[in-house]
Amino acid sequence: MRFLVGIAALCLASASTWATQVQVLTAARVHTSDPRLPIAEAIAWDQEGRLLAVGDSDELLARYPDARRIEATGKTVIPGLVDAHGHVMGLGYALIRADLVGARDKAEVIARLKTYEKQLPAGAWLLGSGWDQNDWPGKAFPSAADLDAAFPERPVWLERVDGHAGWANSAALRAAAARSDKPLTGDWQPGGGRIERINGQPTGVLVDAAMALVNAAVPAPDEAQREQALAKALDMAVRHGLTGVHDMGVSRDDLALMKRFADAGRLPLRLSAYADADSAALADLCAQGLYRHESGRLQMRGVKFYMDGALGSRGAALLEDYSDDHGNRGLLLTQPAAFESAVRKAKKCGVQVATHAIGDRGNRLVLDTYARVLGNTKDSDHRWRIEHAQVVALDDIPRFASLGVIASMQPTHATSDMPWAEDRIGPQRIKGAYAWRRFLGSGARLALGSDFPVESPDPRLGLHAAVTRQDRAGQPPAGWKPDQRLTTAEALRGFTADAAYAGFDEDEVGRLVAGLRADFVVLDEDPLAIPAGGLDELHIRSTWVDGKPVFQAAPR
Repeated sequence: MRFLVGIAALCLASASTWATQVQVLTAARVHTSDPRLPIAEAIAWDQEGRLLAVGDSDELLARYPDARRIEATGKTVIPGLVDAHGHVMGLGYALIRADLVGARDKAEVIARLKTYEKQLPAGAWLLGSGWDQNDWPGKAFPSAADLDAAFPERPVWLERVDGHAGWANSAALRAAAARSDKPLTGDWQPGGGRIERINGQPTGVLVDAAMALVNAAVPAPDEAQREQALAKALDMAVRHGLTGVHDMGVSRDDLALMKRFADAGRLPLRLSAYADADSAALADLCAQGLYRHESGRLQMRGVKFYMDGALGSRGAALLEDYSDDHGNRGLLLTQPAAFESAVRKAKKCGVQVATHAIGDRGNRLVLDTYARVLGNTKDSDHRWRIEHAQVVALDDIPRFASLGVIASMQPTHATSDMPWAEDRIGPQRIKGAYAWRRFLGSGARLALGSDFPVESPDPRLGLHAAVTRQDRAGQPPAGWKPDQRLTTAEALRGFTADAAYAGFDEDEVGRLVAGLRADFVVLDEDPLAIPAGGLDELHIRSTWVDGKPVFQAAPR
């Protein structure tokens, strides 16, 4: 209670008080993510939200006798958590649309949609996301017919949990066909995508680039909806202890919205935006230079490209056939020549490159391209990244370190996919899948994230998955492929110091060190002292950015 009362008093303090006083927070322990002083008792910061000192509580209180004191008695402080791969607007839209995450069968999907539909005006599209056929009996893709009985006239369009497939009813397919100059029937397929068909007729599922056919018919969200989505996503992020997000695939328009939030002081955390492939946002970076808002809470200095699809929808590009779908080796969303051209463009503009690659062929193509484009500059401080690095040929894993490429990986993908991943790729290829320990052992750097809204934005779930390789029910008892587990310290570093490094922010955030930003999280428990099985239930008391609380939990 002493800590909570202190926080409440701080929130009532005037802006001028914040601007004139040094703050000193004392706690049972402070984990700094700094190997020179890994554990401390107190941190002090100035009116600009920069850390002045980290160390012994008596020493800091004596050094700053007039400081405003915050006593986090019995609590643990860790650096602010950074999600190295998320989709902020995607999360916001998921929060205002029908939520299908965890639906156990098609009947549950229909029931959730019927409930959600009650708030919609006549004729409006019913949009939702989060379904996963791998959670259903039979594990087969659904069809338009499954939706048509309940929604014969209203267009329905539902994104799969990974965002790499969509499920439409017949009304949505008709709307898409009316706008398309290509037939949805027959045998034509879009490059980088697949229309699922039976006897030449679309079933209602469209994979990867084929989704654009329906997306083109969906009315664009208005400005109020976009603002609502961004606000909801930001609020959810800080509630889960996130002080930073690497936002992958941000358009020029979405960056403009984020700038307006930053100008108005409405960004409670730091967004490192990555442009949406070879688009207007990348053109702006090339023409105007790397972007950073004066608040320090928004920047764009990188671009995110796509190489292939996703494993769950069998769109990840593989070197050999899928083990459970012979004849299918997945999809390339970008052709290799076009990808290399775009990477060369980014390099010329001084823009950091990050590329989505999930299958072993997709990862190899990216590594080969990076090697050619970097050439004799591979040892420069480029910090190019591969996002997901999910299924990688064992011979390719050491290439990450030799090329200086960061493996940006998402621990909860492993625990979500473990019931079916080996069915997809077989017992040999699985050795290079979700292989965090092999990457670390090869000398590669790991940056950890969630890929929200594909997974929950809660980094506690990522810590738990990384260290246990179990689901939240403790299954399997020994962990899935347990030789690939991380230690708690390694996992925490992946969400703090190493994530900051991946975004060129290690001199600003990721550690609690004098001179860096006062971004931190106050916890009831010590994540480095409790059993790993409890990491998903750490209690967040408050989240701080620039030395100010942006979230406080209610008293327990």
